[in-house]
Amino acid sequence: MDRRRFIQAGSAVGSGMLLPGLDVVAAQAAPRQTLPPVTDPLYLNPIADPQAIPRFVNALPRPSRIDVTAGGTRTLRASPVVQDVLGGGLGLTTPVWGFGQNGSRRGSGTSVSYPGPTFVAVKDRPVHVHWVNELPFRHLLPVDTTIHWAFQHTDYTIARNGVPSVVHLHGGHTDPQSDGHPDAWYTVTGTHGPRFAGTRFSYGNTQEAATLWYHDHALGITRLNVYAGLAGFYFLRDRHELSLIEDHKLPSGPYEIELVIQDRMFYPDGRLAYPDIPADSPDWPGGPSVQPEFFGQVILVNGKAWPYLDVEPRQYRLRLLNGSNSRFYRLSADGSWPFPVTQIATEDGFLYRPLPLDAPLVISPGERVELVADFRGLRGSQFTVTNDAPTPFPDGTLVAPPADQVLQLRVSRPLDQKVPEPRLPGTLRKAPFTVDKPPARTRQLLLFEGTDSFGRPRPLLGTVEKGGLAWSDPITEDPALNTAEIWEVFNTTPDTHPIHLHLVRFQVLDRAPFTADQDPQTGALTNIQVGEAQPPGPGEQGPKDTVQMPPGQVTRIKALFDKRGLYVWHCHILEHEDNEMMRPYQVT
Repeated sequence: MDRRRFIQAGSAVGSGMLLPGLDVVAAQAAPRQTLPPVTDPLYLNPIADPQAIPRFVNALPRPSRIDVTAGGTRTLRASPVVQDVLGGGLGLTTPVWGFGQNGSRRGSGTSVSYPGPTFVAVKDRPVHVHWVNELPFRHLLPVDTTIHWAFQHTDYTIARNGVPSVVHLHGGHTDPQSDGHPDAWYTVTGTHGPRFAGTRFSYGNTQEAATLWYHDHALGITRLNVYAGLAGFYFLRDRHELSLIEDHKLPSGPYEIELVIQDRMFYPDGRLAYPDIPADSPDWPGGPSVQPEFFGQVILVNGKAWPYLDVEPRQYRLRLLNGSNSRFYRLSADGSWPFPVTQIATEDGFLYRPLPLDAPLVISPGERVELVADFRGLRGSQFTVTNDAPTPFPDGTLVAPPADQVLQLRVSRPLDQKVPEPRLPGTLRKAPFTVDKPPARTRQLLLFEGTDSFGRPRPLLGTVEKGGLAWSDPITEDPALNTAEIWEVFNTTPDTHPIHLHLVRFQVLDRAPFTADQDPQTGALTNIQVGEAQPPGPGEQGPKDTVQMPPGQVTRIKALFDKRGLYVWHCHILEHEDNEMMRPYQVT
């Protein structure tokens, strides 16, 4: 089966092919019922009809926060929890996995929740986290053991050893032993991977203010662990950002809201559903198969299906994260912005100047964007944030209801006159962000799509010269310590990939179309002809760690590699990352 047929099968729900047929739960508030079942070719059993899930009847949950602004040490546990994800008075609950300070033990601190609590830290005040794995001996979701994953070539099983997990602080300027290397996984029984360096991680917080996030990063199972709920925000502040807040130039307090957008599917009884069909191959040994991508039809924000947010007629700082496995979002309010929306930051810091948005906002998996939304003079108004990004992006299937709606904004709260209205500054940083150090080397790298031994699509990273390379192939990217490099990444696949580099904040230099001769077996390129380069969009001109690399284009980025050790770079479509679209790199 080719890739497009895989994707078309996964687009059945919500496209006319259906066949009818953050509240941690203490007690059920309504009699338990089930949602109408529908069949879908990606699932062995009927799943819940997404259209039957109520929209805009649940208030937006706000993640709890862990104050580490003075630095210090915290313990956070990854543990099962049951939450009312669907809401709407259905009386259904959903087993998920989350993070919290209590875990399965009682005590003080935040309870386990999905998403996990938001850390609030300050630059140059180190934070140490003991990440405790309390995950059970059975996964919530179907595990494909044919791909390269944590337990491959071992006698370990989840039933005997537990679920492997390790946490990565995405966007963090972190030493390698605390970076969450995919082979540094460990389980509740103490079983661990070859790069394991302990369960206590240190974050020096040596970078500027940024919207970071933490999530599971275990080899070959990240897509499932994150889908189960293992993710949360990590806000890093610095003196500059704090001065903007103190001088009433940025919304703060209750007017600063984190929003993680994710897509999911469910079974009629409220449990999470994830594709579990076998591969279409005569040699398939049995069991579920990894999919090229996953596109759910139920949109969650902060772990709640289609919530609403009541706001005052004032400005709000919205810190957006696309936490979905594969889905891109092209966000607007029915195609435009009927209220002023201004972008102020990329993943790892402020833009030079505030950027008023005059078009929909495209955000790919792993990217973060900070916005200031202005609801002044709009009391009584109501807006629906919508999504029209095709799946896969940019030329796939058009988005179909109900996945075309995300969040409802209601300007319904009375204005608190005691809170000063912020006034955005003309500039947000001293100068436009650049990586100033001259490049010591320019590398030509590759995005390639091949097939595996079962005929399944297998996306790969690689080099222009060698072609596509697997995770275990020898390292080809080895920047010297404290040098800058330019990476030119040629995308020969039909889709846009969000490419993430650990450790660094990079500058997006430009993109250009290209033509080349490609070896159909290896993917190696020759006779490359590059067209006219275009600068990055104005919303990409801040410090970034994840960038959209469109098909048929070479995307150039520049980074400074200032910590020695072993790191990784990968596509942040989690189904790609788990199926070999990830490579190690070594700072020497």
